[in-house]
Amino acid sequence: MTYQEALQYLNRFVNLEKKDSYDYNLSCKLDRMRRLCSLLGDPQDAVRAIHVAGTKGKGSTSVMIQSILKNAGFKTGLYTSPHLASFRERIRIDDELISEGDLGSILDTIKAAVDEMRDDEPSFFEIYTVLAYIHFKSENVDFAVYETGLGGRLDATNVVEPLVCAITSISFDHTGMLGDTLEKIAYEKAGIIKNDSICVSAPQEAEALSVIEKVCTEKNAELVLVGRDIKFNELSASDEGEVFNVTALFEKYDNLHMKMLGFHQVVNATVAIGVIEGLRLSGVSVGKSAVRRGIGSVTWPGRLEVVRKRSPRIILDGAQNKASADALARSVRKLFKYGKLILVLGVSKDKDIKGILKELVPISDTIILTKSEIAERAMDPAAIHGLITPKSKDVIITRDVKDAIDKAIQKAGPSDLVLVTGSLFVVGQARKILVKDQDYD
Repeated sequence: MTYQEALQYLNRFVNLEKKDSYDYNLSCKLDRMRRLCSLLGDPQDAVRAIHVAGTKGKGSTSVMIQSILKNAGFKTGLYTSPHLASFRERIRIDDELISEGDLGSILDTIKAAVDEMRDDEPSFFEIYTVLAYIHFKSENVDFAVYETGLGGRLDATNVVEPLVCAITSISFDHTGMLGDTLEKIAYEKAGIIKNDSICVSAPQEAEALSVIEKVCTEKNAELVLVGRDIKFNELSASDEGEVFNVTALFEKYDNLHMKMLGFHQVVNATVAIGVIEGLRLSGVSVGKSAVRRGIGSVTWPGRLEVVRKRSPRIILDGAQNKASADALARSVRKLFKYGKLILVLGVSKDKDIKGILKELVPISDTIILTKSEIAERAMDPAAIHGLITPKSKDVIITRDVKDAIDKAIQKAGPSDLVLVTGSLFVVGQARKILVKDQDYD
């Protein structure tokens, strides 16, 4: 297939990322994913794997792990979702996106197996996940880092047997699918923990931690908890990056410098270092210098990303629930100096919009509401407006992301700050408008 034919083929299948609600237990079937992998020779078993789940920070943590391993000289695959501009972003090896040619040729291979499954057809995400497995196997990577798509227990990535798994911060999100309590959500995330394995966890609320501890006990897995077994402290923070120390299982890492912004990224980096040290228990040793280089060089678009430095400064961040909006608001106040803040906000229907507004409205002088082009999931800006308090807030409703960006720039003075957030779909579209040096589908 050509790349365009490949995109057309993929778009034939059910894409749950574009739906605002569905039955999680009926739509996500691990047996179906195992069958698809089996028809293709179980490519997921050919590469040493690291598996990352969580509500917040799992993509950032995954790319940090990949960056450290790459700097240690290992050929390392990375599988993440969703993408901001191109499907190819989801599958990369040592920072190189999968090529259009490789994507098309691998789909040619997969198609025959998919045709055999017409009685229980796989989803878009399942097909794309097995595509990653095949690509990493064919390229003989040393390690592959997999970020879960949704949850963990039933996620298409959960057919791997990782050397180490990680669970990043757990908070309320996708409650219609994963459950309406932290315990239920944590149970789904902890579904990636395998028997006799190692699990590295970020600090968690007590309800979530108790579930993770219980699963680790049941599966005879060793739990390494950041804040208890691995210590860290932030030394300084600015709009240029973070400086921090980590005291891990085997080594102490002083004065680590990271370009990624926000205290929450220091936590994610500590989890990543915990995973790297956990590999030592499987006979894989990574030097301190590789950790330092990996953390120091890592970037991850759309996460407190400054895409324009002045007149006005513009920041993109995919904060999609109350907890991530709180972390975003704290980071903006702490790291940036500005006159007025113009908030460009668009959210998906299934998100906690009231929780997001509670954190972001108080820091905003003007709120510009918009929606992504994913019509089925995007919440109507007028409906968001109805939830904003106080009613005296300056609110502008726009028809799409481009209109919102244009109005924000017109509204902002030279010393003001424009913050685009609420949905990675919105952030991806905003990035397409504001950043020109990237690939687009």
